[in-house]
Amino acid sequence: MTKPDVDIHKSWKKVLDEQFNSDYFYKLKHFLLNEKEKHLVYPPGNLIFAALNRTPFDNVKVVIIGQDPYHGPGQANGLCFSVSPGIRKPPSLVNVFKELRDDLGIPIPQDGNLESWADQGVLLLNATLTVRAGAAGSHQKKGWEKFTDSIIKAISDNKKGIIFLLWGNFAQTKADLILSDKHFILKAAHPSPLARGAFFGCKHFSKTNKILEHQGILPIDWRIEK
Repeated sequence: MTKPDVDIHKSWKKVLDEQFNSDYFYKLKHFLLNEKEKHLVYPPGNLIFAALNRTPFDNVKVVIIGQDPYHGPGQANGLCFSVSPGIRKPPSLVNVFKELRDDLGIPIPQDGNLESWADQGVLLLNATLTVRAGAAGSHQKKGWEKFTDSIIKAISDNKKGIIFLLWGNFAQTKADLILSDKHFILKAAHPSPLARGAFFGCKHFSKTNKILEHQGILPIDWRIEK
């Protein structure tokens, strides 16, 4: 059986080699090939692993965990909560920016592209890395969760002092994969409007920077528009 070749940053290829060479990943790739023959799939193929490619393993300082890519036209860019330039900001992202404003006084940006966070070491990881257009959750339980759980565990096992921001019940289930004696876990409600504002006041952005500075690590510049 020929194993799938994956175009991904070499640091992650080394860490995740066992996953890429597993039967489940082979089946996942063939599921995606079949999906693409019948349906439109987001994000585009070259952006599926954008979170890993923009934030190499050695650069990870902070991890934010999402669930699914956005399933609307042009929204998903491979980074959780982020949208491509020129795309209207989804409600959850608007609330993230409102908390950022209230926490650090950073004005709400026009753009919702979070690539600048990823480039500074914020791994913006969705648990499922693809979705069928217009069908939320359509690629869940196909193998992606096993793959992304292995990413979280690899970070937990092989690094120290990483800050995991777990927003909402789904993300908080991932706490079991993280060695809490080696890392920092900050929990909050999901920024979705469905949480009725419970996310506000978590101050995760300032808390994250204080933890980084305490470790002698450069803090994150959370501004989108410089």
